[in-house]
Amino acid sequence: MSAEIPEDDQQMPLVSHLTELRTRLLRCVLAIFLIFAGLFYFTQKIYTLVSAPLRVYLPEGATMIATDVASPFITPFKLTMMVALFLAMPVILHQIWGFIAPGLYKHEKRIAVPLLVSSIILFYSGMAFAYFLVFPLIFHFFASVTPEGVSMMTDIASYLDFVMTLFFAFGVAFEIPVAVVLLVWIGIVDVKYLKKIRPYVIIGCFVVGMILTPPDIFSQTLLAVPMWLLFEVGVLASSMITKRGDHPDDQPAEEPQDQPPATRP
Repeated sequence: MSAEIPEDDQQMPLVSHLTELRTRLLRCVLAIFLIFAGLFYFTQKIYTLVSAPLRVYLPEGATMIATDVASPFITPFKLTMMVALFLAMPVILHQIWGFIAPGLYKHEKRIAVPLLVSSIILFYSGMAFAYFLVFPLIFHFFASVTPEGVSMMTDIASYLDFVMTLFFAFGVAFEIPVAVVLLVWIGIVDVKYLKKIRPYVIIGCFVVGMILTPPDIFSQTLLAVPMWLLFEVGVLASSMITKRGDHPDDQPAEEPQDQPPATRP
């Protein structure tokens, strides 16, 4: 029986795989370092830009503060390193793709490339959603509920931890359509089952929002609702994609049936 084999299918020893993995990891580290080196001069401006959504709602005359001696240098430094990591994500994902691509079938590559590109776009979209929509709403709410006699002066290190948590949470949450499509495509679940468990998914979105975001109802809701809507997008996209196990290229080719011997006239 014959079956399709992956393109560039070659028998490689374990050492060769480990060597290639090391090379690709070094490329990822190099990409992050180069981006960081290019951004290092702008560390203070980058922090100013990221802190803008909060500073807009600080009371008149109030400023952000640094409670640690090294915070004015360390905090913008850490932020710039994280920004370099986020900006290097296309390179990192490209290296991951280059490592696993030789073991994929042709039709798997045709669907994997759009998923790879979509994952990058969705991750950045989640971060943009948090910065431009979620942050202003959250900080406006926090500023409005500050008790009388209390001056709102946020520590820069605490602010960095807060926004990085939200950036990561929304970036990962926006990957839900890709995860749903992959689960359907590899045959773990089907669209009918996903529709059946929709009520549990909605509850799960709010639970995840409660875990990943700060303890306030606004940020939890602003994460849970997009997660649910993105789940629906994933279900819709999955209904238009053939499950990998049902693809004709995955099925062994039928053996030719024995022909009866020809009879002489």
